[in-house]
Amino acid sequence: MSIENLDASNLALIDAEIPVIIGDGVGPEIWAATEPILTKAAALSGKKLAFFEILAGEKAFKETGSHLPEQSLEAIKKSRIALKGPLATPVGKGIRSLNVAIRQKLDLYACVRPVKWIEGVPSPVKNPSHVDMILFRENTEDVYQGLEWAASSEQAQDLINYVKQRFNVYVRPNSAIGLKPMSEFGSKRLVRMALKWALKEKRTSLTLVHKGNIMKFTEGAFRTWGYELADQEFPGLTVAESEAAQGDTRLIVKDRIADNMFMQSLLRPAEYSVLAMPNLNGDYLSDCLAGQIGGLGMAPGANISDEMAVFEATHGTAPKYVGLDKVNPSSLILSGAFMLRYLGWNEAAELIHQALKRAFAESIYTYDLARQAGCVEPVKCSEFGRAVFDRLS
Repeated sequence: MSIENLDASNLALIDAEIPVIIGDGVGPEIWAATEPILTKAAALSGKKLAFFEILAGEKAFKETGSHLPEQSLEAIKKSRIALKGPLATPVGKGIRSLNVAIRQKLDLYACVRPVKWIEGVPSPVKNPSHVDMILFRENTEDVYQGLEWAASSEQAQDLINYVKQRFNVYVRPNSAIGLKPMSEFGSKRLVRMALKWALKEKRTSLTLVHKGNIMKFTEGAFRTWGYELADQEFPGLTVAESEAAQGDTRLIVKDRIADNMFMQSLLRPAEYSVLAMPNLNGDYLSDCLAGQIGGLGMAPGANISDEMAVFEATHGTAPKYVGLDKVNPSSLILSGAFMLRYLGWNEAAELIHQALKRAFAESIYTYDLARQAGCVEPVKCSEFGRAVFDRLS
């Protein structure tokens, strides 16, 4: 399948049985609130939707001895689609991120994050309605490839000695060392996906976000390869910002330095539509934009390749809230709606969005949104899920 069919018409089904990783921490709580909403919305639109659990994370380790069993990866490959809750990853020790591992093992090379404000959701900015972007973040390269070695390790010292002897570059002794690989192949396939989506959805612009003024041969190359790809593969459909005339109807391809893009996202968000960027920039910017529409609890996401897609809650496991029935399940609900659109079930997805709007219009908020709104008594996670469920029609 290809992102040019984000509604995945080649996967459009009357019925679907989809694997789900319920997740760690608050995963079971947000899943309990989400699952009835997805199945009811599907039923109201004439579809039949069912889920079966596959294991990853702490539960998988307890039951199988592996944090990411091969059977779970095979189930995703077979179904070509999955839904996932948050997974725990220790900071500074232990296993590497399971989220990153799933993306790399399945070559889910694009992290796709739609960021759009829903009316009625409290926001820290004056005009959250100006935020309507979709981010395409490269998933498999950059510093997130995990090529790093601890300070004072033999491997780090070997690299320090090598660059000194081979390139006459001094690195302080006992430094930790990391590598930042970025390839033409990886960069271009990410930009290609973003461009196809932007053209299909008739968006006005695509912005390459990079730090190429400093990292000229990695992030600078990402910028160069992005412009090359647009010019070579989409002639007549795209135009570089520097060459666009007033009223040009082609998709405008532009670029912004990453730190400037953070400022632009606050001051002039209406000028940006589709963003494509390397891995680390995308991690930062997607959270920054999520904050403008209410927080990570309101942010859907997916990891997509040309063959399959895994939709996920974008926040963490929230361990201090486990068992309190407190967290906002909207990220998983919206990711589920995103998944339904991917299946071609647009009517079901729209039903969910309208139900959420009705709930927010009545100031039905979990704690994260209630504290932004002020003077509003928060509802529990389960109560919010029930409120959305009841407003599906």
